[in-house]
Amino acid sequence: MTTTPSDPATALPGRPPVVDLATWQAARDELLVREKAHTREGDALAAARRRLPMVELDGAVEVVGPDGPVPFLDLFQGRDELVVYKHMWYDGAPHQGQCEGCTTTAWHLKDAVYLNARGVSFAILTTGRWDEVASYVAFMGYTQPWYSVRDVEAPVGGSMGYLTCFLRDGDRVFLTYSTTGRGNERVNGALGLLDMTPYGRGEAWEDNPDGRPEGRSPCWSWRSDPDGNATWGPTSRPVPQWTRPGATPVETLGRHGHHH
Repeated sequence: MTTTPSDPATALPGRPPVVDLATWQAARDELLVREKAHTREGDALAAARRRLPMVELDGAVEVVGPDGPVPFLDLFQGRDELVVYKHMWYDGAPHQGQCEGCTTTAWHLKDAVYLNARGVSFAILTTGRWDEVASYVAFMGYTQPWYSVRDVEAPVGGSMGYLTCFLRDGDRVFLTYSTTGRGNERVNGALGLLDMTPYGRGEAWEDNPDGRPEGRSPCWSWRSDPDGNATWGPTSRPVPQWTRPGATPVETLGRHGHHH
């Protein structure tokens, strides 16, 4: 859709008002004060996270990866810290039937080189059977380590859809932090950039100017049809899947119950 800014009849609905540069700069500077306060509060929250107590767990508990069962301790790869993302899984479902929200998070964590440089390892855990998981990882082209934690108790296993941090002290392992829901957004660079744009994420909960088209439910854009139109349903795939070789149009999500 092409719009001509000078023609009000074709202007995007609910678009920002047009002003001169000086007026824009004044409004921008006013918002910057709030943004800086937000940043400082974020720094204070991070400082509080670093002061949380921690819980010891059994680092010998076994998880299943490409080389079979290994102790959870191995996921640290010799480093002292570990971040994991716990990816939901639908048993027996084809690739397009796996969780779009978890796909969004995992896709933004494909490269841990900066974490590794700071002594932090990264892995993805899921409750799927390893043979299903391995096939999915190969299809998605993920290069970070994945492990099945099926039947493993929390905090290594348990509920999925969480970012969780662990600390190692020799052979001792500790849980230090965990977050879920919108707490996972921190790793999603696309959402952060969308929040900077005038039209935002296009979700119903957002506070938008009058005249803006009504938003849709959260995660509506995490799936699309073969033409790239955001949609949720049996003909859709999580958005990154369309970039994968062999991704084809689908007619079902193929979900038969799930194991979280």
